[in-house]
Amino acid sequence: MNDFKDPEESNTHLPDQKELEKEIGDYLTRKYGQKVKIISAGLLPHPDTDGNKETTKKATDLPFDFNLKPEELVAFLDEYIIRQRKAKDVLATKICTHFNKIRFSAKREHPFRTPVGSIKNNILLIGPTGVGKTYMVKLIADKIGVPFVKGDATKFSETGYVGGDVDDLVRDLVRQADDDIGKAQFGIVYVDEIDKIARASNRQGLDVSRSGVQRALLKLMEETEVDMKVPHDMISQIEAMEQFRASGKREKKTINTKNILFIMSGAFDGLDEIIHNRLHQKTIGFEGEFASSKKSKDILKKVASEDLISFGFESEFIGRLPITSVLESLSKDDLVAIMKNPNCAIINSKKQDFVVYGIKLIFEESVYTRIAELAVAENTGARGLVSVVESILLPFEKALPSTDIQYFVVDESVVADPEGQLQKIVDHQGERLRHQKKYSRLFEKEKKRVVRFLKDKKSDFFKRFNIPFSAERRALIAQHIIEENSEPDQVCEYFVSLINHVRGWQEILSKHCQLHIVFDDRAVDYMLDQKPCQPATIDSLCESILSSIEYGAKLLVQKKHAQTIVVSEDGVRDPQKFINELVETSFKL
Repeated sequence: MNDFKDPEESNTHLPDQKELEKEIGDYLTRKYGQKVKIISAGLLPHPDTDGNKETTKKATDLPFDFNLKPEELVAFLDEYIIRQRKAKDVLATKICTHFNKIRFSAKREHPFRTPVGSIKNNILLIGPTGVGKTYMVKLIADKIGVPFVKGDATKFSETGYVGGDVDDLVRDLVRQADDDIGKAQFGIVYVDEIDKIARASNRQGLDVSRSGVQRALLKLMEETEVDMKVPHDMISQIEAMEQFRASGKREKKTINTKNILFIMSGAFDGLDEIIHNRLHQKTIGFEGEFASSKKSKDILKKVASEDLISFGFESEFIGRLPITSVLESLSKDDLVAIMKNPNCAIINSKKQDFVVYGIKLIFEESVYTRIAELAVAENTGARGLVSVVESILLPFEKALPSTDIQYFVVDESVVADPEGQLQKIVDHQGERLRHQKKYSRLFEKEKKRVVRFLKDKKSDFFKRFNIPFSAERRALIAQHIIEENSEPDQVCEYFVSLINHVRGWQEILSKHCQLHIVFDDRAVDYMLDQKPCQPATIDSLCESILSSIEYGAKLLVQKKHAQTIVVSEDGVRDPQKFINELVETSFKL
């Protein structure tokens, strides 16, 4: 007789997984001691027919709304970058074309594939240190809203021996995109000091590695799949293990570099000599003209692919960089113009360093020339401005926070004798009062300069939103820019959002009062001038206006000709008086 019973028909309790594991574990322990242990099956992945399936995350559409045109991007760069007209034109045009081509392809009705041999607009920037190469590319990436990563070519100069993997640049891009591969595959990779991986003709050994780095970058610059998991990255290995334990699937995450834009840059010391020799040789001969042995300062602008190959780059590598732009060295006057620009990060950052201690700092315009002269001597471009400003103001930044000083003017006496002027301002109350009075005068002068900047650079921006940009409004925004040490572009965008918030309240008031209610420009500016300058302040004012005029407005509805109420600045200041006078005047008619 068969003793087997169907489990569903038996009343016998069957052990669950944990109980079964415990019984087996106890048996093994009794028989073999601690030499054998059971590993819970719950920790292991369940078999799956797709367990080794590789998946690649791809995006079919742009993860951002790109609709910029080259001239718009050039205008944006003009607000921040002094000179470099050619470089700005090249970068803005080719970057706009790159992303517009992607957008165009993504929205095409017919899914034709990209033509074989399609050329990507990778860019090579040539110029001395401190002329704004990195700053320009970072500005563009921020403006467009794409992930951006910067790497130094020297980091990879020993690839294959002790250095890094060039693919790490793309992996870093994914991390900058918060691990969103779909967004990262439309990012910008910027590699500085690319001239350091050029192979020197008179060297051996290390140059083998440099050529190897060039060849490794070739694949990235065109199109390849980069594996997100690498043996030397413990984090990615742990993440892969956790994913495998949870799902039982080995998911191979990769990112395609087809739409990633690569921008390389370097100082290229010695390239001018190569260009000079090439041009000089072409003019020697019976029928040629003798060329001067003196090198022109603009000789880099005549760079050709053969010069870069002679410098030590593989021809295939240069072929992946079809766009070349040369940046100009900065003169003393250029450095002065940089400091006078309201977007100058050096000056604004230094003001913020002091304002955190409750000290308002301002620069006298005449000191910019002296600071520029000292920076030129360092021969590091705009970077020299940072070191000069820091060396002058460091004693003040250390000592003034321990005093009750609230105003500090950086004038010529401060630049000429920092330690002596620090002692004066700390010891003498009269010197403090002098700084306070001078600050007020310089504030008004700086305000006028910012107003001119806004009129020249931001008028079209406000026109785009159909917002009047009067002199009074420019002055209001300029004051906010100086007081908050903020970039004009950010402040203007913020004020546009506040004005649109006021427009939203016009609709609310019109609906409640059953009349068309609008605020005139002076009324809007009055609301924008309130402290703190934020939507909540506008909400409080408009709520007060609504409660004050709602009843009077309903009385005006009885007058058929009263269809629109224009609220003036006085109406915002005292809405009850404003509506009473309006009702009284209306009913007298």
